[in-house]
Amino acid sequence: MSQAHLDFIGGKWVPSEGGATFRVTNPADTGQDLGEFQLSTKEDARKAVESARLSAPAWRNTPAPQRGKILYKAAEIIESKVDEFARTLTMEEGKTLADSVGEVRRTVDLLRFYGGQGSRLDGKTYPSNFPRTLLYSVREPVGVVVLMTPWNFPIAIPAWKMAPALVSGNSVVFKPASLTPGIATKLVSALEQAGLPPGVLNLVTGPGSTVGEELALNRDVDAISFTGSYEVGEGIQRARANSGKMARIQLEMGGKNPTIVLPDAKLEDAVDVVAKSAFGLTGQACTATSRVMVHESVKERFTSMLVSRAKSLRVGNGLEQGVEMGPAVSRSELEKDIGYVDIGQAEGARLIAGGGRIQDQASTGYFMQPTIFDNVFADMKIAKEEIFGPVLSLFEVKSVDEAVELANRSEFGLTACICTSNLASALEFADRVQAGVVKVNRPTVGLELQVPFGGIKKSSSDSFKEQGEEGIDFYTRIKTVYMGY
Repeated sequence: MSQAHLDFIGGKWVPSEGGATFRVTNPADTGQDLGEFQLSTKEDARKAVESARLSAPAWRNTPAPQRGKILYKAAEIIESKVDEFARTLTMEEGKTLADSVGEVRRTVDLLRFYGGQGSRLDGKTYPSNFPRTLLYSVREPVGVVVLMTPWNFPIAIPAWKMAPALVSGNSVVFKPASLTPGIATKLVSALEQAGLPPGVLNLVTGPGSTVGEELALNRDVDAISFTGSYEVGEGIQRARANSGKMARIQLEMGGKNPTIVLPDAKLEDAVDVVAKSAFGLTGQACTATSRVMVHESVKERFTSMLVSRAKSLRVGNGLEQGVEMGPAVSRSELEKDIGYVDIGQAEGARLIAGGGRIQDQASTGYFMQPTIFDNVFADMKIAKEEIFGPVLSLFEVKSVDEAVELANRSEFGLTACICTSNLASALEFADRVQAGVVKVNRPTVGLELQVPFGGIKKSSSDSFKEQGEEGIDFYTRIKTVYMGY
């Protein structure tokens, strides 16, 4: 029998009201059962919200530095178990063990960063127009916050939402992705062990169609932070707008991220940047590069080098030494990726690397070859739609202007990169490209936690940023006080 995992509501680990469960398996070894989790009901979700609502006043009144100390303690607990957490993450999501260790360590850093913000939740003082008047502002928590997170960064993304929410004095209901609930459960357990009061953090696992819908529409919820697909994010925003009670909403959604390679770039470095951006994390990142615009003068050489790199990548179980790319996270994701290969070929793009499953591993996991298309045009589906897999499209351009125009011909605007040694080209690109994050000679994947993150256009609700000190803004509201004396 595999281990049974419970929901966490009101400070207790409890089974679902409905009694049903679902199982999670290893995408690199589909015969390995990783445990069963609660197929929670709408009633479970309602109880979690009620628990958060009841705990909110006492947690709000806990001094912010004391709230921060609990995050510090949780960071210590996770840091002492990095290897254990990383193995769980790799077995659940499929990414390489090195990437999992990096994500767990990032989670530790996030908890410490926001733990420190507990002593820095500042307001402002202002000069008043009136005598004997103290004029100032303070930050207050918004109340009950719902966090809904994706499977591709199943501990880091929850941490960068949860930590600022908690240190700001909010109580939280957390619904992780159903493909990766195990590592989410470990995160919640660490915060419980760190001394978080009962009811301040609640975990419910289960499908978006029941649990997610209830959390999105519950009238006791004051704010919702969601990371996932555009379709689901738009649905949450639309449903909440029609629910009869508005809530603060933060949406981080898809990407169709471009990288531009200019003739003055060092091609060896550009190949490294593109390969890591497109095939690292199996392409399963909203910040992954999926479009590359290469200047015609270096296109042939760059393409040859990139194809060689793609074919040399070692794909396999992320727990094995030397593996550089893991499996797709599920059968449905793999089938979607392969489906886009068929679409690209039908549209007339030329498949120059990969394109199929890795046959000698097909019986054990959802492994796909790193895939590259050439002769891609902007109106093709593979150039417009987010694939979320290791599928890359190459475009030939004649100038920087053409490259930037092509980069901006997307409904998404999350990350963008240019590879160049010309400072003027880099600065002009940073000014003109339509993206929330701009990289120069650096992979589009990979974010530093001390700076704000978020996209524009269909990549985001374009309201509040995540991470950095700005990450606090979504979870607090400003109150202005006029104090006459």
